[in-house]
Amino acid sequence: MGRRSQRRSVLMVCVGNLCRSPIAEAVMRDVVQKAGLQGEWHVESAGIEGWHCGCRPDERALNVLARNNIEYYSHARVLTPGDFLKFDYIFGMDRSNLAALKRMAPDYATAKVLLLGDFGLKPDDRIIEDPYYDIGEASFDKIYQKCKIACQNFLKQARKNEIK
Repeated sequence: MGRRSQRRSVLMVCVGNLCRSPIAEAVMRDVVQKAGLQGEWHVESAGIEGWHCGCRPDERALNVLARNNIEYYSHARVLTPGDFLKFDYIFGMDRSNLAALKRMAPDYATAKVLLLGDFGLKPDDRIIEDPYYDIGEASFDKIYQKCKIACQNFLKQARKNEIK
């Protein structure tokens, strides 16, 4: 059985796995489910730093997901070297995440390390900014909207095998 017929996997990554990557994980799972492809895709999230390991996502992230009828049950975890073999695609939310992922990737890594915002977002809007220190939920809503567009576009391109 060739690699293309196997289940594919995505790991969403931000600094602490508390705000952006849990939203991206939940949105990607929702996009996959709505496409009827949940048996073909595995989606998780992780943080570059382990500050929040075992914690639930930021309450504002959970509120935004709930308003969009998306449930989230996972807890924060830290990225491991094994993730670069386990996952087909690892997405950073901003350029700093992307640079850290590339530095952390072992020589034997097989995952494609990409910027989530590169999928369908306008050039000036591709960065999914960290909302942790913001007041309120407006920035979390923006993250949700960006993730929805990017995840839909990524899945469309991945299904056509257009991702290099």
